Amino acid sequence: MERRGQTGLVEALLLDVVRLHATWMEVVFPRQLDPSAVLGKWKPETPVQTAGYYLWATLGAPLVAVTYPLLLVGFATRYYAAKLDSAVTRFGVVGAVLVATVVWGSLTLVAHLQLPTEVMLGIGGASVVAIVAAGLAAGFSKAGGRFVSVALAYPFAMTAIFLPPVVAALLTPSISNVILDPSYELARWMLDTFLSVGGINETLRDAFDLNTFGQRWGVAGLGYVLMWVGISVPLGWFLGLLVALANLIRPKPDN
Repeated sequence: MERRGQTGLVEALLLDVVRLHATWMEVVFPRQLDPSAVLGKWKPETPVQTAGYYLWATLGAPLVAVTYPLLLVGFATRYYAAKLDSAVTRFGVVGAVLVATVVWGSLTLVAHLQLPTEVMLGIGGASVVAIVAAGLAAGFSKAGGRFVSVALAYPFAMTAIFLPPVVAALLTPSISNVILDPSYELARWMLDTFLSVGGINETLRDAFDLNTFGQRWGVAGLGYVLMWVGISVPLGWFLGLLVALANLIRPKPDN
C-alpha cells in the first residue's frame, strides 16, 4: 500500500509538471494543454516550426522548474480557501460575519474585563478591522467569477490577517514595539532590496516617512496601515493567481 501511494504521488507530480510545461507551450502553439478530441495535439510540420517548437520547449524547462514550487503553494492555498469557502457556503456571508463578530467580540470583552483600557481599545479596533475585512472577503468570494475572487476576495482576506495586529499596536502603545518596530525593519529591507529597482525606494522615501505620515491629518500611524495594505493587496493577487494556475493545471472535480 505504501509503495503504491508513493508511486501515485510521483505520478501526480510528473503529471503536474507535464501539464505546467504544456501550459507554457500553449502560449505560442495551439492544442498543447488540452488536445482536441478530433484533431489531437498540434505538432510541427515544417523544419521552421519544428525548430521553433523545440526552442520554445527548451526555454520553458527552467521556467517550469522555478514555477512548480509556486504551484504547490497554489495547491495549498486552494485547499484552505476551499475549506473557508465551504464554511461561508454553510453559514452564508451574514453568518460568517456574525461568527467573526462573536469571536472577536468575545476577545474584546475578555480584554475589557481583564486587561488595561488601552489594550482593550487596541483589541477592539483590531476586531472592527478584522470583521469588516473578513466580511468583504466572504462577500466577494461568493459574488461569483474567478476574476472577482482574485482581484478582491484574496486581498481582503490577506487584509483580515495582517491589518488587525497593526491597528492593535497603533492603539496600544505598550505592545507597539512588538508590531511596529519589526514593520519598520521590514519596510527598510524592502526598500533596500527589490524596491530599489528603478529608484522606487527613493520615491517612497521622499513621499512619506513611515512614523510621521498622517500626523498632519491627526491620524498617527497611517503610514504603517498603508504599508500593510500595500503588502496585503499584491500578496492577495499573487496567491489568487497561484490558485488560478492550480485550477488550470489540476482542475477540481467540480470545475
